[in-house]
Amino acid sequence: MQQEVIHQDLRTKSIRKLFVSYLVPAVLGMVLMSINIIIDGIMVSRGVGQLGLAGVNVASPVFPIIFAISLWIGMGGATLYSIALGENKIERARHIFTQSITLAVVVVGILMVVCLWNIEGLAYLFGANEVILPYTLEYLKVLLMFGVIYVLENVLSIFIRNDGNPRLAMTGLIITAILNIIFNYVFIFIFHWGVRGSALGTILSAAIGFLVLLTHFFKKDSLLKWTKLRFDWAIVKDIMTIGFPSFVTEMSVAIVTVGYNVAFIKHAGEIGVAGFAIVNNIHTMALLVFFGVGAALQPIVSYHFGAELFDRMKAALRLAVKTAVVCGIIAVVLGFICAKYIVMLFDIQSQQLLDFTVKGIGLFFIQYIFLGFNIVYAEYFQSIRQTKRSTFIILSRGLLLVFPLLWILPNFLGVNGIWLVPVTAEALTMIMILVMNRRKDPLLVTRKA
Repeated sequence: MQQEVIHQDLRTKSIRKLFVSYLVPAVLGMVLMSINIIIDGIMVSRGVGQLGLAGVNVASPVFPIIFAISLWIGMGGATLYSIALGENKIERARHIFTQSITLAVVVVGILMVVCLWNIEGLAYLFGANEVILPYTLEYLKVLLMFGVIYVLENVLSIFIRNDGNPRLAMTGLIITAILNIIFNYVFIFIFHWGVRGSALGTILSAAIGFLVLLTHFFKKDSLLKWTKLRFDWAIVKDIMTIGFPSFVTEMSVAIVTVGYNVAFIKHAGEIGVAGFAIVNNIHTMALLVFFGVGAALQPIVSYHFGAELFDRMKAALRLAVKTAVVCGIIAVVLGFICAKYIVMLFDIQSQQLLDFTVKGIGLFFIQYIFLGFNIVYAEYFQSIRQTKRSTFIILSRGLLLVFPLLWILPNFLGVNGIWLVPVTAEALTMIMILVMNRRKDPLLVTRKA
């Protein structure tokens, strides 16, 4: 009965209103987080310098790796959690939550220890050279020592959103983002701690955001509760299987960032890496908006899949696709119109770097016409346990297409070819999705319990 009261909106509210109720908090939270990332880059650029910014960008794949693990476990667990709620299996849902949090702590703890053991080799692997290495190591040490905090905040935020409280999930993101900006300013410009201060600001703000999210458990009607830990290999396997596309998404970002850094070092030197660092900061903002659309879709789709309300589920998908495409068009237009003004926020002193980066944005941003469509469909298939389709989409737009294109296009188009790699990869992936959707409807595939 309690479940019916709390989740009545999911079953009866109009899909448009329901989607908006999840979309607005998700996108607002993601937008503020992404603005916060850009401000971080601006502060490092102004407070530490061009080499500091390049060093942080080389270390930046650690964020997608940590975020990848949190999404792997968080999205896998939260999808199972929402499906269980749709099936009215409350105790199973709580057991899934307990398993997910425990799994996140164990996996991240082991990974951080291994990475700290050979941190300098890791920095070189990410694309550092002798000039950038000191800045990269300062940033990496802090993130690797306290990365588990960042993971716990992300995993808990996903579960809270799926438990029907997207506003608190958004509030946690907003508080984290605002505090991160404040801490970065204090640590970089007042304490003069350099890139280490930027990393400390990120971790400390995440810890406070995590404490804010814990207030969800004070609600008397919350279904999300910790249960006695009983290791269940079947649930762990399902979590890792269903969450795998999310892991691949973020790992692809990390690996591809390394590929771009190496390509720009080869074809344009330090200016190329610094220019890509700026574009990558801006790209992260746009990417998080599209992830926000997917994050709004996931709990709706998973719940309706569990409740077998397939018509409402497909209506939500259509609405999410339209939203993502419109956001993509807006992003492309803003990229062409505002590129110079955005880049100038980073206090660029070199005219060569300014021209290089502005031109790169004009080419790089074309991908957004296709990117949102691809992300929404990857999220949709993952939410209905069609992990093979979801993983195929993510691998296509990431590793499978990007690395061959990074080798082919620069040989014909030079540096411009590097900027056009994601455009080509996203366009080809969208075509493959359209072809794939002409085949058997995945809902006709036998559902697993």
